[in-house]
Amino acid sequence: MKRDKIKQLFAKKEATKATVYGWVRTNRAQSQFGFLNVNDGSTILNLQVVYDPEHIKNFDEVSKFRVGMSVMVEGDIILTPDAKQPLEMHATKVVMLGDCPENYPIQPKRHTPEFLREYAHLRARTNKFNAVFRIRSVAAMAIHSYFQSNGYLYVHTPLITCADCEGSDQMFKVTTFDMNNLPKGDDKKVDFSKDLFGKQAFITGSGQLQGETFAMAFSDIYTFGPTFRTENSNTKTHANEFWMIEPEMAFCDLQGLMDIEEEMLKYVVKYVLKECSDEIAFCDQFIEKGLKKRLEDLVSSSFVRITHHDCIDLLKKANVKWEFEPSYDDDIAKEHERYITEHFNGPVFITDWPKDIKAWYMKVNPDNKTVAAVDLVVPGSGELMGGSQREENLDTLLKRMEELHVDKEPIDWYLDTRRYGGNIHSGFGMGFERLVMYLTGVDNIRDVLPYPRTPKNCEY
Repeated sequence: MKRDKIKQLFAKKEATKATVYGWVRTNRAQSQFGFLNVNDGSTILNLQVVYDPEHIKNFDEVSKFRVGMSVMVEGDIILTPDAKQPLEMHATKVVMLGDCPENYPIQPKRHTPEFLREYAHLRARTNKFNAVFRIRSVAAMAIHSYFQSNGYLYVHTPLITCADCEGSDQMFKVTTFDMNNLPKGDDKKVDFSKDLFGKQAFITGSGQLQGETFAMAFSDIYTFGPTFRTENSNTKTHANEFWMIEPEMAFCDLQGLMDIEEEMLKYVVKYVLKECSDEIAFCDQFIEKGLKKRLEDLVSSSFVRITHHDCIDLLKKANVKWEFEPSYDDDIAKEHERYITEHFNGPVFITDWPKDIKAWYMKVNPDNKTVAAVDLVVPGSGELMGGSQREENLDTLLKRMEELHVDKEPIDWYLDTRRYGGNIHSGFGMGFERLVMYLTGVDNIRDVLPYPRTPKNCEY
């Protein structure tokens, strides 16, 4: 059947005949004419449809159409350059396709995020979530576009794994056992040798280890897929199911890693600004004032690079009463990230972190106190990416694993990346939802996930 998408009508801006399918957003009916606002999901913009009894036979019926109904509209596209909207449709036929009762929850008024989370299956019909999830879609395309255009291999790392990268206490367990009748060995512990995989398995918390093995064959690879953590956290920035982008690059040190991070982020932001101009304008007006300028400033800025030690020096010298006192041995708090990005008026790479608070696979610096790790903090959102140069020396890595009591037996295959043609290599991870929050100004991760999975919440 013939169907003209509203986005294409606005893009062409031509006086023509059109057939539109969509949902009624508003209906303002008067005695001799009425206005339907119709949205078909192709754009955040609604098409204004003017109808009157002279041109449609069912004027009285259409004047009673309710919000949420699906409709088919035929008519003439009329250009209206002097009006708020550049064009409108003068209807010659309006047909209801699907009815919608008066108790439809998504009425044309301002709804709170909390209310809309109760209707996650309907909230995409609101302007806010229409904009957010379109930006999410375009941002995903931008990520693939950046890596593909730069010769990276897209690797599908496993969702079920026996490799412990982030710590098994943070990973969901996978089993086929009857939980009410667990097989146990002589030591009274669960006998995982009788499970489907013959050993304990997890849902992945990171694809990094498998990604590194492919980087040792293809040089530059990236993963982009769902990730799971058991963290029992109810903050605005944590979820138990989220998406991660994890590139791994052979023959790349920490400085090269930061070059790639900066180039990639600027590419994605620029791509979204271009492809989602209407959605960004909406977010700028209704979610975060100044969002568009903040994103444009990032594209034109030069990212600052500063060591963790110098960062703490700066924080300690600041004339600020901190809730959490800055420490040379610890992570930095949200308030510290905010101060640093405001001080430098832009994104900041913080490098060379204390080794005692970082992972076992990161390269220890010559001072034996820090590792070649980097976090990127950005204005308004704080930490956006985290990465490191990986330890390429097998003996050094084994010693580090022993210090941190990391069991090498389950990941002996991973150590082959150091045994057979190892080299300097680096990688980083970026939570996709954190990126979408940054791009939209939305301050809660629950509102950039279609169906959020958080503690005590697994609906739909």
